[in-house]
Amino acid sequence: MTTMAKPLLLLVGTGMRDYRQYLLESISPYFRLHLLSPSAPTWEPPYLFGATQVPDLADVDALTLAGKAVEDVAGVLCWDEALILPAAHLAAALGVPRPSVAAVAACRDKHTTRSALAAAGVPQPESVLVGSLEEALAAAEGIGYPVVLKPRALAASLGVVRADGPSDVERHFAFARDTTVPGAPSYEVSVLVEQYADGPEISVDSVVHDGVLTPVVLARKEVGYEPYFEELGHIVDGADPLLGDEGLRQVLQRAHDAIGLRDGFTHTEVRLTADAPLVIEINARLGGGLIPHLGTLATGVDPGPAAAAAACGLPPEVERDRSRVAGIRFFYADADDTTVESIAFDAEALPPAIAKAVTLVKPGAVVSPPPKGTTFGRLAFAIAVAETAAECRAALDGAGAALRVNT
Repeated sequence: MTTMAKPLLLLVGTGMRDYRQYLLESISPYFRLHLLSPSAPTWEPPYLFGATQVPDLADVDALTLAGKAVEDVAGVLCWDEALILPAAHLAAALGVPRPSVAAVAACRDKHTTRSALAAAGVPQPESVLVGSLEEALAAAEGIGYPVVLKPRALAASLGVVRADGPSDVERHFAFARDTTVPGAPSYEVSVLVEQYADGPEISVDSVVHDGVLTPVVLARKEVGYEPYFEELGHIVDGADPLLGDEGLRQVLQRAHDAIGLRDGFTHTEVRLTADAPLVIEINARLGGGLIPHLGTLATGVDPGPAAAAAACGLPPEVERDRSRVAGIRFFYADADDTTVESIAFDAEALPPAIAKAVTLVKPGAVVSPPPKGTTFGRLAFAIAVAETAAECRAALDGAGAALRVNT
């Protein structure tokens, strides 16, 4: 995309600097960014054209009022799961391209997603919405063990747990029902009991323009802390054959058609079972965990400008110019309620393939591993770039060995 006549893009929130600064760096050369944020910008100003403070970004009326005060808006972009629905309402009020409010709402409510996919015959796990432990036990019996208990409207595998029998359902139902985050919708009937889909899990970040879906980043997940599904890391191989697999692309296209998502950028999670790829969920935003950044390192495709283009109704540029392997690994404390006295990577001990190593907590922080800590209990992360997946994983192992934590 050229830098001539840069469109103006409203950005609804930014998120944590360690996880999202790369997006502002990649988008700002091609788009004028006007930030809508609850507080004054801190690290963001070098990338901004303007900014407006909105005390509560979930307040659609206040958000719309602030957005309408900005002239020449070409699109609205948001990658915060809790804010994508208010951002969709803002885009609709401004009359700019964006996934429709109905499509974004269908992604936020996983039961609505399941219903839409089922009506369209898209392959997915069997799913039953339940409001009590008794209903969960009955649903699990009907589906057959193992099953997965999942909150209706969260992300990042929060509150998701596998149950191998009735005693597990009894033990974990409250965990799935009660796990929440600020800004998450509240439902009286709030838990899904789902068929456990056995097989490798991938995520696919895709850009959708005028109804046509193009996969951009395919990441293979590394999960742990069973029976939970904590995302420990991701591997993106620029030569992954699945990235060009037409069968997988057709499943993704059908899923997006089913929820009516015709423009925007999405993050879809898929299980590769022996029978077929099953759609686990669709998120109407860029992937988290720096997955889009891994895609750029591995393929040269920059998802940030592609997502911005889609938000403005412009054709995205998604041509690959390299084929390497990029990966990320997250590191956690060993025990619950660990007080961190000091934390740092030993730079001399880091493998050469490590492109970035970042600590996420400061001395004095109290952290826990999953399930108590989950995503918010991470101590640090490292990113590696190599020629093969094995070399990438070995470098990430080395980064873990180079992390020095005193407690």
